[in-house]
Amino acid sequence: MQITHVRIFKLAGVMPFAGEFWEERLTRPVDIYPEHKAEGPHFTQKVGENGYRIVAHFVQIETDHGVYGIGGPFTDDQALIIGKQLAPLLIGHDPLAIERLWDRMYRAMVHGRKGVVMQAMSVVDCALWDLKGRYFNAPVYQLLGGPTRTEIPAYASALGYSLDPELVQERAQEMVRAGYNATKWFFRDGPTDGPAGIARNLRLVRTLREAVGPDVDIMLDCWMSWDVPYTIQMARRMEEYHPRWIEEPVLPDKIAQYAEIRRNVTIPISGGEHEYTRWGLKALMDAGACDVLQPDIYWCGGISETMKITALASAYDLVVIPHGHSTPATAHLIAAWPQTTCPLLEYLIKWNEIHQFFLKTPLKPVGGVVKLPTTPGLDMDLDETKMESREELSF
Repeated sequence: MQITHVRIFKLAGVMPFAGEFWEERLTRPVDIYPEHKAEGPHFTQKVGENGYRIVAHFVQIETDHGVYGIGGPFTDDQALIIGKQLAPLLIGHDPLAIERLWDRMYRAMVHGRKGVVMQAMSVVDCALWDLKGRYFNAPVYQLLGGPTRTEIPAYASALGYSLDPELVQERAQEMVRAGYNATKWFFRDGPTDGPAGIARNLRLVRTLREAVGPDVDIMLDCWMSWDVPYTIQMARRMEEYHPRWIEEPVLPDKIAQYAEIRRNVTIPISGGEHEYTRWGLKALMDAGACDVLQPDIYWCGGISETMKITALASAYDLVVIPHGHSTPATAHLIAAWPQTTCPLLEYLIKWNEIHQFFLKTPLKPVGGVVKLPTTPGLDMDLDETKMESREELSF
């Protein structure tokens, strides 16, 4: 069997949603500059009063045996890399030899070990696993050595929700009623926002704990926008609210600073979402920088690479809870590992609604858990009824 085509499709459609989908955004490293701090959460184009335009790219890898695999969604810059640089490395080769294809792409794209090139490689890798599952008529988690269980607990990740205290309380309680036993929220303020920003951040943590009670985990995401003194100060003030973790307190290349924070606070530290490959995550492990590792399967190198990262993490007795870009890929990978290694699935409530919009059978938590699908591959078939347009791109 050989790969014959690598087709890239640009899809557009309108997702129904009444009101404002994006109510707030997270703090960002660039917010130290006032012109960026003032920017709002403009992620998605609104269409009328009750819809948002969704534009997404998907790749379909096809073979001379009629078997195919789908990966996505991804961005236009990744589409260019897949179409111009990765596709020639795939066509004419055995799609089941995923390790060989990954290694050839990595060696050929050595200047893209991090960032958008590795993200593009990750998309291809996930599409190849979808193809392999279809070929063997098995869910991908079976090919990865699983399943270790049939259900995975999910936590509700609240990116895009208002930080108004009354709304935070209302939404957090709704999540608990929906069956979630953990929820993550995103700070809007950082070191440059002074005492008022500290007060707003603490108000968020206090409101969450009061809303969900003592038995539900809360996690707090700094999105790489704090520094060492600020994080240590904030952690000491947050201790009484018992967060499960503080996420990405500093920029990803500041590994020594991660480790310094971890040595000086009692709240666990998580990170690795914006790190790439087994080598990048191993640097965090070797430095003793994190208690929880969060590689994103669609960014760090795909399912193939995240399996290696997780194996390394298990040798360090570290927990892996992947960042939740792709619910299908994440669920299949987690299912192949014991709960002690991969205990939770991140469900970004708003982003995963967008990322799964074009899928025929989106994978969503019910009662706070994700039930493993039994269909072959990753269940990535697309729903044509949601497409207003479908354009095949040529490079």
